[in-house]
Amino acid sequence: MLIDTHTHIADPEFDADREAVIERARAAGVRKMILIGTDLPSSRRAVSLAEQHPFLWAAVGLHPHEAKAMDETLSQALEELAGHPKVVGLGETGLDYHYNHSSPEDQRRAFIEQIRLAKRKRLPLVIHTREAWEETFRILEQEGGRSHAADVGAVFHCFTGDSAIAAQAVRFGCYLSFSGIMTFPKALALQQAAASVDLSRLLIETDAPYLAPQGYRGKRNEPAYVRVVAEKIAALRNCPLEKIAEVTSGNAERLFQLSPR
Repeated sequence: MLIDTHTHIADPEFDADREAVIERARAAGVRKMILIGTDLPSSRRAVSLAEQHPFLWAAVGLHPHEAKAMDETLSQALEELAGHPKVVGLGETGLDYHYNHSSPEDQRRAFIEQIRLAKRKRLPLVIHTREAWEETFRILEQEGGRSHAADVGAVFHCFTGDSAIAAQAVRFGCYLSFSGIMTFPKALALQQAAASVDLSRLLIETDAPYLAPQGYRGKRNEPAYVRVVAEKIAALRNCPLEKIAEVTSGNAERLFQLSPR
């Protein structure tokens, strides 16, 4: 069994063939998926789709690109949505200083608000970080993220750091989720991180429709391709695919409390 811990199949890119995408995932051995919100509309879509299938769950939040939209009304709406029984995570939230679609100040403010919301709702944090590792760890530290990660949980989704950052994140109590990026031939530092991280902290994802793995690059990504990520990690660690599937699925079940539900 495989679990795609981060996918956006509730978004409009999948409106034309969503059920076929789900069936292809199931045929590839993907038994559970977590649908991710990046703003209020996408969070609501994720929850709505999760309601329709027993093997789907949702995480709700405001992506750092959209952080400038955070205000009291939006925060209250996310808090209400976070109480839905199919919601198992808060995010994706974090910092992205590569594009700065929202200012760093707005990103920090929205990130802090969502950390506090995750603590109130006792939901795992789903963290997006790009070119902001030091500040991400600093904010998590000052907002009690270390104790929250230990007590409830946190994951760095689409992890792109090296082995040193991976070790720091694990010491912080976080899980690391690897996407199709780590299958790219030039992603050597990332592959080293995936090969060395403690198995108890390892997750896999697609981030579909983005970041299709090697062999599908240039195409729309979809949850069925999470198998390619698992196969690459198995090859890097010189172990059977079945072991990676078992370990990552168990980690996902534990972090997001997917069973029993």
